[in-house]
Amino acid sequence: MTDRPWLAAYPQGVPADIDPAQYPSLVALMDEAFGKYADRVAYSFMGRDVTYAETEALSRALAAYLQGLGLVKGDRVAIMMPNVPQYPVAVAAVLRAGFVVVNVNPLYTPRELEHQLKDAGAKAIVIIENFASTLQSCIANTAVKHVVLCAMGDQLGWLKGALVNYVVRNVKKMVPAYSLPDPVRFNDAIAQGERSSFKAPDIRPDDIALLQYTGGTTGVSKGAVLLHRNVIANVLQSEAWNAPVMQKIPAQEQPTSVCALPLYHIFAFTVNMMLSMRTGGKTILIPNPRDLPAVLKELSRHTFHSFPAVNTLFNGLANHPDFNTVNWKNLKVSVGGGMAVQGAVAKLWLEKTGCPICEGYGLSETSPSASCNPVTAKEFTGTIGVPIPGTWMKLIDDEGNTVTELGKPGEIAIKGPQVMAGYWQRPDETAKIMTEDGYFKTGDVGVMDERGYFKIVDRKKDMVLVSGFNVYPNEVEDVVAKMPGVLECAVVGVPDDKTGEAVKLVIVKKDLHLTEAEVREFCRANLTGYKQPKVIEFRDELPKTPVGKILRRELRDKK
Repeated sequence: MTDRPWLAAYPQGVPADIDPAQYPSLVALMDEAFGKYADRVAYSFMGRDVTYAETEALSRALAAYLQGLGLVKGDRVAIMMPNVPQYPVAVAAVLRAGFVVVNVNPLYTPRELEHQLKDAGAKAIVIIENFASTLQSCIANTAVKHVVLCAMGDQLGWLKGALVNYVVRNVKKMVPAYSLPDPVRFNDAIAQGERSSFKAPDIRPDDIALLQYTGGTTGVSKGAVLLHRNVIANVLQSEAWNAPVMQKIPAQEQPTSVCALPLYHIFAFTVNMMLSMRTGGKTILIPNPRDLPAVLKELSRHTFHSFPAVNTLFNGLANHPDFNTVNWKNLKVSVGGGMAVQGAVAKLWLEKTGCPICEGYGLSETSPSASCNPVTAKEFTGTIGVPIPGTWMKLIDDEGNTVTELGKPGEIAIKGPQVMAGYWQRPDETAKIMTEDGYFKTGDVGVMDERGYFKIVDRKKDMVLVSGFNVYPNEVEDVVAKMPGVLECAVVGVPDDKTGEAVKLVIVKKDLHLTEAEVREFCRANLTGYKQPKVIEFRDELPKTPVGKILRRELRDKK
């Protein structure tokens, strides 16, 4: 298929293609923002505004500090924090110094963290002290030699910062005891960097910007290699897609987005942080989106226009008693990603805000956005929309042939400037998911209608999607199988009203005294929250094929 039927669905003014060559690197994009919008607020956090000029100065100092450690261009630096102002500063510093960002989920267990740090070969980490004890458990087994330690109040000024840190450490007891080899405090690293010289390296479009870890289609966590040009392309694609409604913001208002998704997630990284840099926008940083009263209290202080989120967050907020304490009238675009948006949630959100949820689709491997519903749409389509500018999507069958019959299912395959360069140091895995004509095979099964709208109908890969996060059954099974009392086990996804899907674990006991409480405790120690089983079931045997393959579908069907 050479034509793009979906172009007819584009709102007026949205181009068919974008030019990723506008910037040689993300650093050039950020430098432009630092100069053009110096006096504007870049980030708002707990009542403190950080300007573009301040972000520039802080990130330049941190970049100089990191260079002074002897790291060389292309070295990997991990960042492990919630949404605090140090995150965007660290990202800008790492990229400006010529290094590669490795985004890390701060809720990882030591086992998960060790795998990622070792796989990436990270030599340094910028981490918030709340999770330093996790790092302590595994740092000796990694290549990490340098630790920059942040605290919640680092960027809140002396008095407020000291107060916030006291409460976090001593009242809420959110910082477990830890011991790390020679960590340097964030503000000390900044002070050292201010006394050092920063050397701007030559960064090209094909240089690696970040390693974004994902289970891919097999479940062993792998780093999607995103080049500078991949992320630039997705920023420009997202900007072009949102333009029909974002252009309606009054000239005197700064475009403002709510960042309630974690910045370590590629959706927030690109569509919140980097897109805001490009447009000179303000980003409202929400450190804990699960605390709905705090989210609504923070939002009540701001005028905002863009809100990317997952279905669970839209649903939680829309049903919260404090919802109307926030002024939603200026909201121009609500982008739903990460998991399917439910029709009932979309209906309620539109009723309450007047702004429809535009469901989109993407993956870590596509920087992430690949398709989206038009931002001018007023009704919920139940689809993942149409491919965004410069993106080609098609359906392929098991033999790799293009499915041409309308409405016939096939695996969704994506081609475009935002598609990753491959998996980090795994050419075999990369070969499995790329077609000869340059399409990335997603593992999701979809159908396309005559207008070019795609809809996901099934999944080829055994994956459970919990509130927008991928859980791979074989990872959970590998962990549980290590329990002495477990003979064998299997994991499937089951429907869940709150999270879309939940993890169900079925165990055949070796030790008949094994209890559900013991299994849960073991899972808590080894798996981050969203990977832990919600349902645990004990059985005498697992359903299998004649050759011994576990029949997951049968486990799913039997509740």
